[in-house]
Amino acid sequence: MTEQHDLLFELGCEELPPKTLLTLSHALTDGIINGLKEADLSYGEVKSYATPRRLAVLILDLNATQPDKVVEKRGPALKAAYDNEGNPSKAAVGFAQSCGTSFDQLEQLKTDKGEWLIFKQAVQGQTTVELMPEIIRKSIAALPIAKRMRWGNNSAEFVRPVHWAVLLYGDSVIEAEILGLKTDRVTRGHRFHSTGKITISSPQNYAQTLLEQGSVIADFEQRKDIIRARANEAAAKIGGMAHIEEDLLNEISALNEYPVPVIGNFDPRFLALPKEVLITTMQSNQKYFPVVNPPQSPFTKGGSGTQGDLLAHFITFSNLESTNPASIQRGNERVILPRFADAEFFWNQDRKQSLAERGESLKTIVFQQKLGTLYDKTQRLQALSAYIAEKLNADVSLAKRAAELAKTDLMTNMVSEFANLQGIMGRYYALADGENPQVAQALEEQYFPKQSGTATPASVIGQILSIADKTDTLVGIFSAGLLPTGDKDPYGLRRAALGILRTIIENKLDLNIVELLSVALNQFNHAFDKAATETLVSDFVFERLRGYCLEQGFSHDEFEAVLAIKPVQPLDFIARLQAVKAFRALPEAESLAAANKRISNILKKSELNISNVVINESIFVDKEEKALYEIAHQLALDIEPLLNKGDYQGALFCLAKLQQPVDNFFDNVMVNCEDLELRANRLSMLDRLRTEFLRIADISKLQGN
Repeated sequence: MTEQHDLLFELGCEELPPKTLLTLSHALTDGIINGLKEADLSYGEVKSYATPRRLAVLILDLNATQPDKVVEKRGPALKAAYDNEGNPSKAAVGFAQSCGTSFDQLEQLKTDKGEWLIFKQAVQGQTTVELMPEIIRKSIAALPIAKRMRWGNNSAEFVRPVHWAVLLYGDSVIEAEILGLKTDRVTRGHRFHSTGKITISSPQNYAQTLLEQGSVIADFEQRKDIIRARANEAAAKIGGMAHIEEDLLNEISALNEYPVPVIGNFDPRFLALPKEVLITTMQSNQKYFPVVNPPQSPFTKGGSGTQGDLLAHFITFSNLESTNPASIQRGNERVILPRFADAEFFWNQDRKQSLAERGESLKTIVFQQKLGTLYDKTQRLQALSAYIAEKLNADVSLAKRAAELAKTDLMTNMVSEFANLQGIMGRYYALADGENPQVAQALEEQYFPKQSGTATPASVIGQILSIADKTDTLVGIFSAGLLPTGDKDPYGLRRAALGILRTIIENKLDLNIVELLSVALNQFNHAFDKAATETLVSDFVFERLRGYCLEQGFSHDEFEAVLAIKPVQPLDFIARLQAVKAFRALPEAESLAAANKRISNILKKSELNISNVVINESIFVDKEEKALYEIAHQLALDIEPLLNKGDYQGALFCLAKLQQPVDNFFDNVMVNCEDLELRANRLSMLDRLRTEFLRIADISKLQGN
């Protein structure tokens, strides 16, 4: 049995950037795993560890050596291996010398393509001890670090100065140099709760030793679970529940090696502010967890008693077990006070001027050089929102009012301070101004969906404004010639296009996307090629639709089958796609798809012009063509009402009855017969048959199972 041991690598350093800790940890682990695979070293379970001061990887059951292997080198063709006198040629001798052997040690390789000289050499596998240092160095060099730094007189570079490196294989140290440090089995514990150096006896004991001797919880996910649980335990003591968002939980986990919860309080008067303002201040500026009323909570002092309402408390975490926790609490309470006071000042100042009164100030903010100011964008939004509202039979006046106010909250003090509150503050200020609640809601929902997979606007006016805003940005940036390239998309056009599509599809809005893009482009008056731009942006949107549909479980060929007939309404596109997916599950589908492909090829190759040919059933000769004509004629009548009500699945299922008549036709009828009139008649019937399918989708695009 192959010898196996566990391996541990730990890199200790100054505090790592909390927002990139997990990224660095995963990248280091992936790099080492890839290195092991390239080296053909087998291993078992892999475990990553990450704290503010360390990155570590534990690999269980790692083979001690690479497997031995035979390396083959191919030389000259056999016919070139000998000269006219039957002696080894110069090429053959040179090949042998390059392999470090003699001509008589070479072997012959025979294949279907010829015969060659080859040299086979048994290569003994290297040991893991020999290979690991370079695998680790390459993994560190490949880490996604935007800006590396140097320290001391060392030429090594890393995101932070490094102070120790542990590299164990089994119970032994692999001696190597990593970032200028000699590897050892000695690590460091918590900055304040641990003194001296800590010796790791074996890789398996790493996490337990760090916890017991160093007061360090090395496992990132374990720390997350502890922080989540302790935050809620602390909140429960004051009658609340911690408001925990995953990004902040990750950041706090990356800031602490030994997290200890601290409860803080603030003046209840600040609860009069919008809760999003307080939450943003606590989370973004101070890394605090807000405290909210739990479900079915009784009235709690300082809050409204409604589930989810803020309480005048917060939970923070200290990276140590303090002998004076009250001092830490007071310090955090003291820090948050001026931030809340600033927010209160912004709130009071902003409400002295209504959103409508801020409209003129939008003229001072350039949206994009060629596209004008935010005021210009607002004018376009009003026209586009009115168009969409008319198409959806919605309230045009409300849609135009929402568009008029859409960007005005960007001119407030609060949004200037907290950019992530755009739209949210628009809703609050609109309600304070006495605007229609639907308008207020739309001001927030214009930015929905905020991320992939998050909710689209719930209100109709919000849906209209969201579509209008994203469409204006999308076509405007395209018209300015600033198309996304590769992974660069500074204006978020991919996200905008997907947001438009999701809002239309998921809210079942009957909108023509091509017409929408054209109307939006007509709002711009700078010089650009409208037709070319419309084609570019339309193709771009349908590529985003492809990605969306594939994520929903549709296949590439199903998408292509529908795309081929160019439906212009995303909702209609999805309905056709669902019909095609259901159709292909039928036993008749594969044969009909092949037949459609055959018909398409026949029509393409035909030199006869059948555009004006009227099918004449009286000249049919074979019974199979008569039978096909009759059933095709009847089915065309049957599917008409189905198509009129958008029942594409029913129509395709109906057309599936053509499978046997079509097969019989191709088995027994010569389409390209010598009689030109009869040939044209048959081609015309096939063309009409294909047209019936193309009213739904081009099923010839479907691939066989």
